[in-house]
Amino acid sequence: MEFSSSKLELLKDRAQRCFREGKLEKALLYVDEVISQDPNDSETYFLKANVFHVQGKIGKAVKTFKQVIEMNNDHTDAMVSLSVLLNDIGRYEEAKKYFELADKKVKKGDNGGVVDNHINKKFSAHHYEIAEMYFAYGRYDEALTEYNKASSLDPANLMIKVKIAKVYSKKGFYSKAIDEFRSIKRLDAGFLPARMALGLHYYTNGKIIEAQNEWKNILQKDPEHKEAQMYLKLSQNATEVSL
Repeated sequence: MEFSSSKLELLKDRAQRCFREGKLEKALLYVDEVISQDPNDSETYFLKANVFHVQGKIGKAVKTFKQVIEMNNDHTDAMVSLSVLLNDIGRYEEAKKYFELADKKVKKGDNGGVVDNHINKKFSAHHYEIAEMYFAYGRYDEALTEYNKASSLDPANLMIKVKIAKVYSKKGFYSKAIDEFRSIKRLDAGFLPARMALGLHYYTNGKIIEAQNEWKNILQKDPEHKEAQMYLKLSQNATEVSL
């Protein structure tokens, strides 16, 4: 039976909704119905690949992401998703190939093209993931390089800037860490993770009053903030003991 275009769009919407709601098997049923009528619909194949990925069917996900790229060699979402997936399973050279292929497809704003913020955020997440791995193993120079790449691609993500400040702190660059924390406060004075991390930075460097001020500021904005409560109490107890 051949479906009308409106029927196909309805099936696509239902597939997307089921995917968002975690009803993966049902999403696949709708996806396969669409594909049976339109076997060249790369977006539906992309959704199918994502369903397989979430289900943990890695082989099928890799195969389907590759099908998407064969259908549409400008599908940068599929390239980035495939790169991240291949990187996760240790196929690093192949992951790098698709990452670089997507990178070439993304037009840069300074060359007169249009910056694709959605793709930039995907690239940012990829660099952030690598940075976290370096940071966990104490390889702070490499971590800093990757965090900076991530931040340049997604400058609105203040958590990345917090991580950059933490790297500076780990490397013993006290003033650089403070500068980074202050730049975050200028961007968003109410961003509590930055104030929390700044308090810890002050505390580990012996600036107890400054640390307490940061945690008190957090508690003014969020009186139930458990971490700020805990560190403020610890710092106050430590001060009393030392006295």
